[in-house]
Amino acid sequence: MDTVTAWEALPGKTQDEKLGSLGVTKDRMLDIRMLDEISRTYGIEIFLFFEEDLARTRKLESVLKEFEIFPEFGRPYIRIGSFLRFTRENDPSFEQTLREFPLMVEIVDIGEIQQPGQGNAIHYITGLMPFLDELDVDGDPVVSGNL
Repeated sequence: MDTVTAWEALPGKTQDEKLGSLGVTKDRMLDIRMLDEISRTYGIEIFLFFEEDLARTRKLESVLKEFEIFPEFGRPYIRIGSFLRFTRENDPSFEQTLREFPLMVEIVDIGEIQQPGQGNAIHYITGLMPFLDELDVDGDPVVSGNL
């Protein structure tokens, strides 16, 4: 099934209803592996932010435009597929680590934007990556202050 057909098959009429049926709602903490699967299955662009203020106070279109001149790995955000591909290529133990300590991402925004140069809208999710000092790798993963 292609991503458009999969998206249309989700229950609900609005984007919020469709994503809600998958458990994706603003302020919710979700496993990065689940978000990756949603991105690949439903064709949703997922942007992972490293800077909280930028993720919470700026419109995605504005951020994309501002940082388009920078190389992909020099931006304060990254697409989920690029992040996971880079991490898996550079850390052979990454998959095992994710099984033991799931990487939880806070959903900050859900919406649609126009694809640059193509004119058609795409669905997106922005997520905030946990800060290193918020990860508890000795036990259950915890994101302090964001729950």
